[in-house]
Amino acid sequence: MGKNKRLYILDTNVLMHDPTALFRFEEHDVFLPMIVLEELDAAKKGLSEVARNVRQVSRFIGEMMLRQGKQHLDQGLDLISPDGLELEVGSGKLFFQTSMPEKHSSLLRDGSFADNEILSTAMAMLESIDDREIVLVSKDINLRIKAAILGVTAEDYFNDRALDDLSLLYNGLRLEGNGFWQAHQPVDSWSERGVTYYRIPRSENGLWHPNQCIALQGENGMEALVKDVSEENVVLQVANDYRQDKHAVWGITARNREQNFALNLLMDPNVDFVTLMGTAGTGKTLLTLAAGLAQTMDDRVYNEIIMTRATISVGEDIGYLPGTEEEKMTPWMGALTDNLEVLTQPQEGGEWGRAAANDLLASRVKIRSLNFMRGRTFLNRYVIIDEAQNLTPKQMKTLLTRAGPGTKMICLGNVEQIDTPYLTETTSGLTFAVDRFKDWQYGGHITLRRGERSRLADYASDAL
Repeated sequence: MGKNKRLYILDTNVLMHDPTALFRFEEHDVFLPMIVLEELDAAKKGLSEVARNVRQVSRFIGEMMLRQGKQHLDQGLDLISPDGLELEVGSGKLFFQTSMPEKHSSLLRDGSFADNEILSTAMAMLESIDDREIVLVSKDINLRIKAAILGVTAEDYFNDRALDDLSLLYNGLRLEGNGFWQAHQPVDSWSERGVTYYRIPRSENGLWHPNQCIALQGENGMEALVKDVSEENVVLQVANDYRQDKHAVWGITARNREQNFALNLLMDPNVDFVTLMGTAGTGKTLLTLAAGLAQTMDDRVYNEIIMTRATISVGEDIGYLPGTEEEKMTPWMGALTDNLEVLTQPQEGGEWGRAAANDLLASRVKIRSLNFMRGRTFLNRYVIIDEAQNLTPKQMKTLLTRAGPGTKMICLGNVEQIDTPYLTETTSGLTFAVDRFKDWQYGGHITLRRGERSRLADYASDAL
């Protein structure tokens, strides 16, 4: 074996987070300590995402054993892509711990920490293997710190990242200066149903994405959305101005440029998937609900609004909640009820009119739990996924694949407020969704910048 071929020792949390991690190390080999297999066995029961991932890992290993036999496990199993998954798998092998040097056996007794046993295995391999680089892979930063202290090379698991740095994430907005029309002379222009379109030549160095928001600054200021991207041309559609009261959406008007673009995406029936990111108070939920009510109650584009979110607590858990699925989810839906209060302020009728409006809207707005989404199909629904930054990429895939004909999905979140363990800004399901859908013809994204909740909320968001 060449010295440049590494041997990666995997921690349990890596496999719990990504079951396909076994196949992600290209030409290098993978090693599983016995304690990792024991921890996987202990975590396999239940209906949680972690338990499902653990069972998937066990199936992958069992399938490889079935294909290759169990006689030569000490020589390793060839890492072969599992049936039904199209993975680019390198030439590496999977090794199991079949023995342990005597002097490290004290760390393997009952009551020892699993982290210490993994470290003990790594140290023993460093002493016994000279021609390989040994690397411990873990998502636990404390284990990586202990490994560094003991002289063991340790790394985070990077393959689950959508991108290397959050600053590289697509923000959906492109700002152009006064020289835009000189650099992009329109090939032609036309109007359809009161909307103006421009076809401009595509510049070689310009990155254009479908439904990207374009803001022209200066004297000839204009706001537009990219509607078509071909090899030679780009079609721009002049955006509707939702800042004016006559174009208000369910009584709500846009207060800034980003909110106006958000309403353009939310009100466009040809955009099936919208992601809105932004800090607290930027109006994500209010704009989304207003657009949903306008299209459900007035335009009858959708039959009803379905709202869900990841039930991750910011503080201590308050225990079990009584009632039906909707009643159990209600405490998590404060954002929904707060915004509905703003949107249900009838001009006439007083308290009776407000109560009647609330009852009417409640019949069209359904609250659903993530736990019961698997296997469902939503037809002609306006689905809002709140706090989407707390979803893993796999959970995000599960939710988005629920969409049936005529359904629009909207994901809202702030990647600076992640509460799910082992999930980071670059591995969040919301980050994956924004990055993977940026070139899809029927998807749109905008990052909201300015807070419009109150001067106190704005200052707290910046200063704290």
